[in-house]
Amino acid sequence: MFALSASSRRPVAKAIGKIQRGFTLIEILVIVAILALLASLVGPQVMGVLGGSKAKTAKIQIAEIDKAMDVFNLDVGRYPTSSEGLQALVNRPGGVTIWNGPYLKGGVPNDPWGKPYVYSNPGPNGGIQILSYGADGVPGGDGENADMTNAK
Repeated sequence: MFALSASSRRPVAKAIGKIQRGFTLIEILVIVAILALLASLVGPQVMGVLGGSKAKTAKIQIAEIDKAMDVFNLDVGRYPTSSEGLQALVNRPGGVTIWNGPYLKGGVPNDPWGKPYVYSNPGPNGGIQILSYGADGVPGGDGENADMTNAK
C-alpha cells in the first residue's frame, strides 16, 4: 500500500506527543485555586438559601395545620384543647361525636428541624397558637433560629 517515509512520520509523532502531554502541576494548582475561590464565594449563598427554605417550609406547614384546625372547628364546634393537642386532627378525641377526620394526611408533621410543633389553646393572644422554635429549638432567636407561629 502506502509507505510513509521517515521524514513524513516525524510531524505526526510530534503532534501526537503534544496531544498526550497533559497538564503541569502549576496548571492544576491554578485550577484548584480558582475552584476553591468559587466555592468560598458561592457556598455561603447556597447555604443561606437552603436554610431559608427550611423556615419557609415551617411557615407552610404551620399554615396547613392552621387550616386543618379551622376545619376541625367547623365540624366539632371548637378548637382542640391544649391537652388534646395536634393529635386531635388525626385521632378522634374522647367525647367528640361529630368528627370527620383525619384532617391531616400522613399525620401531624414535625417541623423541618425534626422537632414537634408546639400547640396551645388558648394561646398568648387568646386564640390558638401553633409554634416552631426554629433551628435551635429554644424560644427567641434570629434568622434560622427565629420562632415561627400562625400568629392568631
